[in-house]
Amino acid sequence: MRTSRFVVWADKKLHKAFGGRVSLVALAGLPSLRLTTTGRKSGLPRSTNLLYYPRGGDFVLTASNWGRPHDPAWALNLRTNPKCAVALAGKPVDVVARELHGEEYERMWAELLAFWPGYRMEQREANRPLPVFVLTRVAR
Repeated sequence: MRTSRFVVWADKKLHKAFGGRVSLVALAGLPSLRLTTTGRKSGLPRSTNLLYYPRGGDFVLTASNWGRPHDPAWALNLRTNPKCAVALAGKPVDVVARELHGEEYERMWAELLAFWPGYRMEQREANRPLPVFVLTRVAR
């Protein structure tokens, strides 16, 4: 988590150099996507590369923010406008986000910890529940 700034910087460089087909997460053998939300204040597109949990045809995102004590901007943007897009290897997919709560959150959280145990460490560091969003494809 201490190297997060370097990781984000390097990931942006890889994304630009390879047209979205390469990311550090993908190089590590994990599923990654590029999320584009609408800025809740600016109304402008905001993009970030993220690890995701593939679940059926859906994409599950955890707003860990590298263990920081506040939610990442993309999570705040999704709460304001859940219509967004993901790019997989540079190919765009329109999706709509839904934040999980209650029992549904607890079930998914257990799945997420089995998928990526590092979330437990990030949650401990952040000292907050880590929001979870399910992104579902929408017809173009």
